[in-house]
Amino acid sequence: MIQIRPVSDLRNKFTEIESTVKEGKPVYLTKNGYGSMVVLSIEAYSMLTESIEDALDVADKMSDETNKRYTHEEMFAKLRGGS
Repeated sequence: MIQIRPVSDLRNKFTEIESTVKEGKPVYLTKNGYGSMVVLSIEAYSMLTESIEDALDVADKMSDETNKRYTHEEMFAKLRGGS
């Protein structure tokens, strides 16, 4: 079940939030009725960002091998199937 809690619970009921997060479930926090943030375990966060870190490592290696640089417009055109 999705956990949606007021941000004040982060201070007042930290242990409950910590237990939920340790189970691998995110806790969504609201402030004044609007979404404010998500609390994740370090493991869950790492799983979300691992592929991004790997892709950045590949990009860094590729950039070391050439002096060719692209603008963001050129790069997005390439990703969209343009030349």
